[in-house]
Amino acid sequence: VLLQPDPFLNELTSMYERNMEKGSVWVTLKRSSLKSKARRNKMTTAGEPIEYRCLIRATDGKKTISTSVGAREHQRFQASYSTILKAHMTALKKRERKDKKKATGEADKKSDQKRKASGEADKKSDQTKASSMKSP
Repeated sequence: VLLQPDPFLNELTSMYERNMEKGSVWVTLKRSSLKSKARRNKMTTAGEPIEYRCLIRATDGKKTISTSVGAREHQRFQASYSTILKAHMTALKKRERKDKKKATGEADKKSDQKRKASGEADKKSDQTKASSMKSP
């Protein structure tokens, strides 16, 4: 559904609110002239400049909305869009991080275990070599 920029932003806000607890909203931006390829080719041969617009689509998997924003409206639209994004970023989960001390401590333990295991294997191989040399 192609909407005007303001109703698009209102609908996008409600889409974010519906998916606050669970779900995702995908927003894509694409350069477009909103004209067919044949019409664009005619305009370029006639020497008319093509005004490119930004096609913005949003979907939550069930409902899809879109709008087209020109160069003149771009600044105002971008400011409103960024405000909406910042307001709804609170629903994101924080990444779980390990403590640096624990992570390095665990890494040291693992490397020590590997060294011990390889050291024991070296001792065994040395013992078998020595025993094979003794009994001719």
